[in-house]
Amino acid sequence: MNTVKFICACTLLALLQGCAAAVVAGGATAVTAANDRRTLGAQIDDKNVVLKAQRALADHPATAEGSNINVTSYNGVLLLTGQTASEQIRQQAQALVSGIDGVRDVQNQIRLGNNTAMTTRTRDGWISTKVKSQLLADEQVSGLNIKVITENAEVFLMGIVSEQEAAKAVDITRHVEGVSRVIKAFEIRSN
Repeated sequence: MNTVKFICACTLLALLQGCAAAVVAGGATAVTAANDRRTLGAQIDDKNVVLKAQRALADHPATAEGSNINVTSYNGVLLLTGQTASEQIRQQAQALVSGIDGVRDVQNQIRLGNNTAMTTRTRDGWISTKVKSQLLADEQVSGLNIKVITENAEVFLMGIVSEQEAAKAVDITRHVEGVSRVIKAFEIRSN
C-alpha cells in the first residue's frame, strides 16, 4: 500500500512540476507581450507575416532549394537574412515577400555565398544570447523592445527605440565578443 502511495505522490509531483513550467513560460510570454512597444495587433500581424513569407519562399523553387533564407518581422518591417547563390535569387526572394499584406518595408540582407555550417549557426545563436543578455542588463536600453538576429557573426537589431536607445544598443552590441558587424533596422520613436 505504501508503494502505491509513493508512486502516486511522485506522479503527482511530476505533473505539478510540468504545470509550473507551463505557467512560468506562459507568464514570461505574457510579460514580454505586455511590455512590447508594438500593439498586440501588430505583434500578431508580425507572426502572420513571417508565416506567409516563409511559405512564399518555401513554395518557390529558386528560393527553396540551395538557399538559406531567414525571415524576421517587427512592426511590419520584414528582414531577410541568410545566404543564396546568386543576385537573381536574392532579388526573387525580396519580390516574393514584398507584396505580403502587412509588410511596410523589406530589408534584404541576404548575402551571396554558400550556406553557413551548423557550427556557424550555433555560434550565431550564442552571439545573439550574449547580445540580448547585455541589452537586458543595461538600464539605458529597453532590451525587451529590441529583437536580435545574428547571421554569420553579423548582428541585426530591430525594434521601436529612441535615438539614445539605438545608439546605446549598437555600442553594447559592437563590444560583444564574436560580433563582426552591427546592422540597425530600428524604427526610431520620439520621446
